[in-house]
This record gives sequence, C-alpha cells and structure tokens, in this order.
Amino acid sequence: MKSRKVSILTPFKNTDQFIEDCIQSVINQSYTNWELILVNDHSTDNSVAVCKRLASRDKRIQVVNNIGNGIIEALRYALSLSTGDFITRMDSDDIMHQEKLNFMANDLEKHGKGHVALGLVKYFSEAGISDGYDRYEKWLNKLTEAGSNYSEIYKECSIASPCWMLYKSDLLACDAFNPNDYPEDYDLTFRFYKHQFKCIASRNLLHYWRDYPTRTSRTHEHYAQNYFLDIKLKYFLELDYQQSKNLVVWGAGFKGKTIAKKLIDRSIPFNWICDNPKKIGKSIYGQEMLPFQHLEQLENPQSIVTVANEQAQQEITAYMNKHHMKPMVDYFMFG
Repeated sequence: MKSRKVSILTPFKNTDQFIEDCIQSVINQSYTNWELILVNDHSTDNSVAVCKRLASRDKRIQVVNNIGNGIIEALRYALSLSTGDFITRMDSDDIMHQEKLNFMANDLEKHGKGHVALGLVKYFSEAGISDGYDRYEKWLNKLTEAGSNYSEIYKECSIASPCWMLYKSDLLACDAFNPNDYPEDYDLTFRFYKHQFKCIASRNLLHYWRDYPTRTSRTHEHYAQNYFLDIKLKYFLELDYQQSKNLVVWGAGFKGKTIAKKLIDRSIPFNWICDNPKKIGKSIYGQEMLPFQHLEQLENPQSIVTVANEQAQQEITAYMNKHHMKPMVDYFMFG
C-alpha cells in the first residue's frame, strides 16, 4: 500500500542559525512521502536564502512568504497550501528524529481518524536546560507514554506543539488554526480534547526541542502567564464546568486572584478558599477568603486549584482522594 503524504507546516522568522539543521532533519526522514511548507514570517536575517537554497535541491520543499503577520496566520497559510492526508507542525529551530514521520504516520494508519499521533520530546541547549524545562519535559513525556495527555490539560500545554500528527480532515474539523487565541498550541490542544480525539501512547523519542534565550515562547508577550489562564478558564467554563455544583477557587496567589477576578467579571458565583492564615477572613475583590476546610461544608463542590507548589498539589490531591473527589470531574489543577 502506498504511504500517505504528510504535510509539514513550518513558520520561520529570523532562525538562520538553526533552520538548515531543521530542514536537513526532515530531508533525512526514513519516511519519504512528505512535503515541507516553509512560511517566512517577515524575516530580516538570512533565513530565506538558506531555505531557498535547500528547496532548490528537493522538490518536496516549498518556501513562501506569510500573507499576514505572526505564527497563527503563517500556520493558516501553510495549511491552505498543504496537499497531504496527514498534517504535522515543525518548529524551525528544532530537529526531528529520523524515524519521526514514520512512527507517527504508521500510528495514524493503524488507529484511524479521531486520533492524535504523538512522540516523546527532549530539550537541548548549548547553555544547558533549566530545572523548569527539565520538569516540563519529564511531565509531558510521562503523559505521552500513557496516552493520558488530557488528564492534566489544565496544568500546562499537555501536547508538544511540534510533536503531533493527525488526519487533515480531523484538523479541519476542530477549526485548525482559525482561532486567533494565544498560546496557539495550547488552544489547539484544548480543541483536540473538546473533539475527543484519542491520544496514541508512544514511548519513542521523536523530537529534539531547542531552547535558547531568544526563543519565541520565552520572549513574546503572547506566551505570558495571563494568556495561559485565559485559555484554561475559557475551556473549563465551556467543557467541564457544572453549574449545578458549587464552584470553588483554591489559592490566593497570582493565579488564584486572576481566576477569581475573571469569574467576578463574568458574574459567576464561587467560594474562595486557601490555607494561608494571613489571608483567611480577609476580603479580596469583595470576596471573603475562607479556610480550605470550608470545602467539606459544600454540597457537590467543583474546585479550580491554582496552587503551583508541587508538594502542596500532592497534599491537595491526597485530600481530594480522601474525600472521594475525582480529578477532571470534581477538581482541576490549574497550577
């Protein structure tokens, strides 16, 4: 049986230091039925020249200019030009394992539509990887090994933006790159969840994720914490919030205050609890802070937990389990 074509969508902007390695990793794929659509998002360095030089040697590569501005419009344009049955995204500063397309395409062939193919990721950097990125990598890969990526979707983006593949028809069904909501990868992951696309478990390391000081996710305002909280609350209220339950916000740090303010602005009633004795009994935004034991007095509570500390999260999880409260039903970790 002839293999299906994979369309690889790759926006780029001023990555001439890395983009040749990225493209070469695509050329080196054992799976050969692919097209690489490189979209120049108004680069001012030598990136375009590098891309055109490599494209002149391989007809599967095309280089175009973004007809809009920014990564979302670049992805949207790349998708409009794609001719493959399968769609994947690639970041212009990263590197694919040579079996990446092979493993992911075969997974989709085996499992069919309604599935997302995934792979393990590994950060690399000349300066070394921070503890935060190391923890994120381990957390993400643990979910991917089990295919349970949605189980902690409210914590962080639980599918790596450059390490997924799905049928083009499925991507279009969940509105692809049409929403202008950042972070765009997190929004798309929530739409995979909304459409109940099943994550295919994988134990294969398929993607090398480069970290460096000027990486977009480190520097662009669209990847600041408040954008993540907007996405989380938007989809929680749409997909998981049950108005018949008593909504609870747990935590009064930055995240807790931000979520509380957004709920107040939407006129959504909630109870606000914490375990900080300095805040209990005080009023914030006109809402009284209550001790966490107040949760036991509520009938059918549904909690948003904004506590970020890992040990505190474990203690809260143990507390919830003791009271027979289920994750992703009765409580949601936003921390």
